[in-house]
Amino acid sequence: MPIRKRYSLSVFALIVLMSTTTLALDRQPNSDYRARRMALASRTKGAVVLMFAATESEGSLHGFRQDNNFFYLSGWAEPGAALVIAPEVAATPEHPARPYTEILFLPAHNVSQEKWTGPTLGPENSRASEIAGFARVEVLDKLRDELVKVLPQPRALVLTDLAEAGENSPATIPLEWLRRANTFPNYGSVQDVKALLAEMRAVKDAGEQERIRKATEASKAAHLAALKAIKPGVTELQISGLMQYEFMKRGCERPAYAPIVGSGINSTVLHYADNSKTIDDGDLVVMDVAGEYSMYASDITRTAPANGKFTPRQREIYDIVLGAQRAVMDAFVAGKSVLTGNSPESLYKTAYDYINTHGKDLHGQPLGKYFIHGLGHNVGLEVHDPGRGPLSTGMVFTIEPGIYIPEEKLGVRIENIVLVGPDGKLVNLTADLPHTADEIEAAMER
Repeated sequence: MPIRKRYSLSVFALIVLMSTTTLALDRQPNSDYRARRMALASRTKGAVVLMFAATESEGSLHGFRQDNNFFYLSGWAEPGAALVIAPEVAATPEHPARPYTEILFLPAHNVSQEKWTGPTLGPENSRASEIAGFARVEVLDKLRDELVKVLPQPRALVLTDLAEAGENSPATIPLEWLRRANTFPNYGSVQDVKALLAEMRAVKDAGEQERIRKATEASKAAHLAALKAIKPGVTELQISGLMQYEFMKRGCERPAYAPIVGSGINSTVLHYADNSKTIDDGDLVVMDVAGEYSMYASDITRTAPANGKFTPRQREIYDIVLGAQRAVMDAFVAGKSVLTGNSPESLYKTAYDYINTHGKDLHGQPLGKYFIHGLGHNVGLEVHDPGRGPLSTGMVFTIEPGIYIPEEKLGVRIENIVLVGPDGKLVNLTADLPHTADEIEAAMER
């Protein structure tokens, strides 16, 4: 092949890679992310939003993963970026009017680094704004100058993702540099944006719901495969590995959390993560395993007998947990029900009361004390996503009652992931996954 043609094709391939590798995830349309940025701007009372992408960390088991809040606002999955959102403000005697402004800042191209990490979209690309979905894309080196232009000095107020006490956030180091560069008038001019974003993220739009469904579909396939594979003599690690293979071959990038496969006494340990025991005949096996699709998590738990048949005692406890879950779903009222607390609206109370009034332990005591965790949590970009208060349309959360009796080496957890539909009714995203004791046993038949 002539040198000139080889060079031309190489350049073309590089352009294609730069357009695709940066956006390799199944992103929502750019308009969805822009709508979120504009919605946030409308809530800041004129304050400027400044957000930073996560940075790459060496030794990351599953590779780079973007900061959740940054991805929510940008759909940008590459490290080292920043964004500024400046709401529209009217003119004042001291300051001219400011139009709505949004800028994505990308690192300058580092050809040497790209030999290690692969090609990325650079700010100099003529299609950068179109690809990223931002009105403007600038080189990261211009961040301070552009930020100063939109800050209403000396009363500048910047909202960013501040670190929790004793921790760091993607903003920690860049903020220190900007302060030393006299970008802000004082430390009090920087406040946390997490509460505003948590409120927005609690309700999932159609695109988010679709991605959670895809994570759930892949994770359901993993659970079905596990039910077929469980038998005495198989290790917990083998089941965990099989499940991860199944959901990742269906498009998930990684586990949504550390997979839990606990058998026998390990079934009573809530966050058991060793997955190192050999499954014995007579064990119950708790599988709390799910994948993450395009940054969005699922969360599913099923409990199965190692030999394919529940003992009478195992079935009794299983049916009590299942009954508590059904009672919760029957009690749900959109806009009123909450996951926590002991109020009449508390779904946790519904589950606890059911468990505490059905069945006894070996000493004749009620079983409520063996339900030792919360009933559920919101799910989204994080498996434990922000969200509190009444559960309303567009929210996605888990319902996961459980009973754990170490004395009997008997643990049962059944976890469904549900969506509050437009009509206020619960949509069980795991409805077609084996659920009852009979369904579990049928699914395990070989």
